[in-house]
Order: sequence, then C-alpha cells, then structure tokens
Amino acid sequence: MVQASVTDRPPVLRHRNSSRNIATLVMLLFLVYFFLPLFWLVVSSTKTNSQLFSSFGLWVASTINIVENVRDVFAYDDGVYLTWLLNTAQYAVISAVGAAFLATLSGYAFAKFRFRGRNTAFAAILGSIMVPQTALVIPTYLLLSKIGLINTPLAVILPSLVNPLGVYLMRVYSEQSVPDELIDAARVDGAGELRIFWSVAFRILTPGFVTVLLLSFVATWNNYFLPLTVLSEPTLYPVTVGLAAWNDLASASGAAQALYTLVITGALIAILPLIAAFLFLQRYWQGGLTFGSVK
Repeated sequence: MVQASVTDRPPVLRHRNSSRNIATLVMLLFLVYFFLPLFWLVVSSTKTNSQLFSSFGLWVASTINIVENVRDVFAYDDGVYLTWLLNTAQYAVISAVGAAFLATLSGYAFAKFRFRGRNTAFAAILGSIMVPQTALVIPTYLLLSKIGLINTPLAVILPSLVNPLGVYLMRVYSEQSVPDELIDAARVDGAGELRIFWSVAFRILTPGFVTVLLLSFVATWNNYFLPLTVLSEPTLYPVTVGLAAWNDLASASGAAQALYTLVITGALIAILPLIAAFLFLQRYWQGGLTFGSVK
C-alpha cells in the first residue's frame, strides 16, 4: 500500500498542521526568550568576579564557585542579605494574604450583592488599574508620612494590600463559579452572610484566591520603587533594594569592591522562593475548580 504524500492531504488538514507548526515555533521562541536570562543568571552565579568578564557569558568557566559565592552572599556585611531576605518574605507573605483575602471578599460582594453605587464603585476600581503604580508612590509617601509610618514595615505592607486587578478577577470568578442557588439554599438553612461566604463561597473561590495570592506575592516580592521611597534603614530593606545598593557600591569608584558575583548570586537565591511558591500552589488551579454542587 502506498502512503499518501503531504500534497495529497486535504487543504484543511494541511492548513491545520501548518498553523500548529507555526504556533509551536512561536512558543519555542518565547521559551528561549524567557529562559535565557534565567540560564545566564545560573551560569554567572558559578563564576568568580574576574571570570564574569573573562569567560563566555552563556557557559560555565573552568572552575565552579557557586558554593563559595553563596557563602559570601550570606557572610558579607555581617549577613545583612539574610535580613533582607526575611524582610522580603515578611512583606510579601503578609501583603499577598491580605490582598488576596480583601480582593476575594470585595469581588464576591460586587458579584452577589445589589447595592446603591455598585457599578460606580466598580468602575472606579477598574479605572485605578490604568494608573501607573509609580505615579502613586509620592502621594503614598506623603500620606504615610502624615501618620508616622515612614521607615516601618507597614509602609510597604499597607499599600500592597490594595489590588484592583485582584478585585476584578475575583468578581468575574465569583459570578461564574458560585451559583446563586447554592447561596439561596444556605440562606434558607439560616446561615448568615459571613457564614455563607466563609463556609460555602470561599471553598469554591479557593483557586481564584490562590491566583490573586500568587500575583500579589510576586508583585510585592519584586517591588523596588515603593520600598526605595519609604525605607531608609538598611536593616529594613527588601532584597530588591539591598541588591541594588550592592550593585551601586560595586559600580562606584571603578568597581573598587568586587560585588558583582554577590549581586548575581543574591538575585538567583531571591527567585528560588518564587519558583517554590508556584510549584507548591499550582495544584489549587487544577481540576474543576469547584468543591460543591447544586442538586
């Protein structure tokens, strides 16, 4: 039996295969685009300061110094990097949990309750998404200065609790995933609104809650401009501001202090918690996203 050639295939099938190949090629290009900086970061973390400038940037040098670099990162300046890492974890965890919970509560209220000014308030929240965060830093600084919170952890945490995009996502998710019949059945059983939200709706909204949690966690972990503006004490710095300070120190006076390997290795260590968070929480996104059903 002679197998049909490619030209003998129907035009629709050939077009489908061509589109699939193009899509695969585009995805591979995106993979290289996003993976290449991470690969460079891993490779550069294995080099000494001199090897960074004398060896090929996308491959390891003759000797591997990753262990020494990690030890130097945590030992430099009396171990201030560990303090920065713990500060970042504190800011990110508290802000992410608080922002996700407030966004879930607000989104559920916008989706399931009818009250005066609902559409106007939601339109204002949507409009705030289009305002650049950097444009709000100076007003935020002045407001925090008035209440005496500058140079405190709350100066970073409180502004990070506001997540307009999370409110929008949770409203859409609440409208689509929480049946009104389920809420009505809980009301008939005598449950109050807070009990309904916590015992019924929140379980269904868990995947959306985790999504907003991760978005807020990553945004706070990577935040640079806000901590730079509201914090002046080095022991309160997050990793982003601390590594920038090291990089400025390395660039000053003709790189009098060879800190480039510490900056690169510190950046590599700083992204490991983000990877771990995604790997640990991805299971909450799978499945049907619903823990209850309506009979």
